[in-house]
Amino acid sequence: MKYHFASDNTSGICPEAWQAMQEANAGYHPSYGADAITAAACESFRQFFETDCEVFFVFNGTAANSLSLASLCQSYHSVICSDVSHVETDECGAPEFFSNGSKLLLAKSSLGKLDPADVERLITHRTDLHYPRPRALSLSQSTELGTTYRPGEIAGLCQTAKRHGLHVHMDGARFFNALAALGSTPAEITWKAGVDVLCCGGTKLGMAVTEAVVFFNHDLARDFEYRCKQAGQLCSKMRFISAQWLRMLSDDTWKKHATNANRLARKLADSLGHLPGVQILYPVDANAVFACLPEKMKVGLKERDWMFYSFIGGGSRLMCSWATTEADVDAFVADAKAVIA
Repeated sequence: MKYHFASDNTSGICPEAWQAMQEANAGYHPSYGADAITAAACESFRQFFETDCEVFFVFNGTAANSLSLASLCQSYHSVICSDVSHVETDECGAPEFFSNGSKLLLAKSSLGKLDPADVERLITHRTDLHYPRPRALSLSQSTELGTTYRPGEIAGLCQTAKRHGLHVHMDGARFFNALAALGSTPAEITWKAGVDVLCCGGTKLGMAVTEAVVFFNHDLARDFEYRCKQAGQLCSKMRFISAQWLRMLSDDTWKKHATNANRLARKLADSLGHLPGVQILYPVDANAVFACLPEKMKVGLKERDWMFYSFIGGGSRLMCSWATTEADVDAFVADAKAVIA
């Protein structure tokens, strides 16, 4: 099997995360997050975001998104999200389940980003007792189509939400790819822009079985640890997942891996875009390439054991990760040329 461009989840654990887990394996430590490593990891988030925030570690993105949205809403509330957002298309109803029924209201999007006018329309559409009251706005950074929100775009959406009493959730499964691409500070694209809670992606960055839920609004974090426990998301040997975060945030390891994935995604898009019949569908802001590939090319590439999906975003999605190499990209493009020669 050749490189999996199907997802940045298919790569292994990056060496820094692996080493951090190995080091955490020495000796005995308190369980359930009461250890010094976890305390240090939480403090590293506060330094990283330049603010006092509450940090919780869970096993996967579905839990991070669903439990955090549940903390923002009651069952009679609704969450406004993009029509192509992960919480809508790929969470198997988990946000509704963990919130005991909060409804998702779908806003129009352009290039994966929420349409501000449609967000306003949904918020103000109805205010009567018979309609699920909008209580949260959810946006993805980077988006499901690989684009990124600029700080001003986030701030504008947050201002609209706050004006109407909504909290703001950010699905940051690929937050670090967006951060590396934008050149902004972590604070500028989160709490300074108005984000209340961030689901910060570790798995797609190269870590093992860990996402971080970061609450910039302390009031919304109240009793969140109970939600984690009830949902089976409280890790007994917490140090093994928190140690990875401590290492990734402490010396800009995150930037090295995110930048590599982003750079090779752009290289892949540039190379494919010169081939006959190939159309790059969206701007390559982060580590995702969406391309309309000729059918002959798609079939030929898969016959040569390349893996990628062709059901997201109206084309074929090609994801680069921390582990992607120049050789991977060159080999894929060479095979794409060969099958249409």
